[in-house]
Amino acid sequence: MSTTTLTRPRDGKVIAGVCAGIAQRYGWDANIVRLLFVLSCLLPGPQFVVYLALWALMPKQ
Repeated sequence: MSTTTLTRPRDGKVIAGVCAGIAQRYGWDANIVRLLFVLSCLLPGPQFVVYLALWALMPKQ
């Protein structure tokens, strides 16, 4: 089920629900989004900081 806004779901979240919210918004599998996030953390960049910012900014569903 795809929604029109980016929100953190109450069900199906593992840590904060950011990856599940992104997956739900775009109609993707949440496990694939989580895997891509973990793999991206192996590269240099601010991925974890972006995750924390999304956790703080994304409203709960």
